[in-house]
Amino acid sequence: MHTLLWFLYFWLYLIAVLPLYWHLRHLEKRGDQSRCDALLRRTVGRWARRLIRAAGAKVTVDGLEKMPAGPAVYVANHQGYFDIPVVLGYLGDDTKPLVAKKEIDRIPLIRRWMRLLHCVFLDRENPRHAVAALNEASGWVAKGYSMVIFPEGTRSKTGEVAEFKGGAFKIAQKNKVPVVPFVIDGTAQLMERNHYFIHGGPVHLRVLDPIDTSDYTKEDWRALPALCERRVRDALAALRAER
Repeated sequence: MHTLLWFLYFWLYLIAVLPLYWHLRHLEKRGDQSRCDALLRRTVGRWARRLIRAAGAKVTVDGLEKMPAGPAVYVANHQGYFDIPVVLGYLGDDTKPLVAKKEIDRIPLIRRWMRLLHCVFLDRENPRHAVAALNEASGWVAKGYSMVIFPEGTRSKTGEVAEFKGGAFKIAQKNKVPVVPFVIDGTAQLMERNHYFIHGGPVHLRVLDPIDTSDYTKEDWRALPALCERRVRDALAALRAER
């Protein structure tokens, strides 16, 4: 029953805010992007936090003071579907676009809001499309938006951190912006570990020290994915040891 009520709330809310969506599209089309972004951040952030609370999760966040003031590329491990509302609701005051898998672009209503957020949909099976998507994401960073990416490429089946792929870091390389690793733990237990039935539980989001890439060499960029992977893996182990 809990799962059914959660999904009912999920879809009814999206339908209820359709008038607001069209208002935001109107603001965007007439060039009032700052007003559109501000209203969009409040709306999506509030909705994401409500989804987390409705699932029975309690989110603990630390390290937000480490986030750089300007645009950056944020990279994290990927445990479950609830990673996205956790990021949208709790990773700072601004709602950051994400690089998401192309399948999400087929979900009615969701794709509209994600495109309004400047999210980018990536087809990893199509190299040409993947390059175009990363270029699109790089363009948004150049315009002052931060971007969130899960470099593992898919949700972890074991809860452990998998290899960080290098494509995500090309966005930072093109724009010479900081890379900010962060770690999420507990989202898989909300749904994926329970045969897709929703159960409450603790979730932790921890932002790690940003990595200044302004003077990076080619060798530094090649080593960066493994560096971020190691930092996230160590942070995940530390979170679990603290419990």
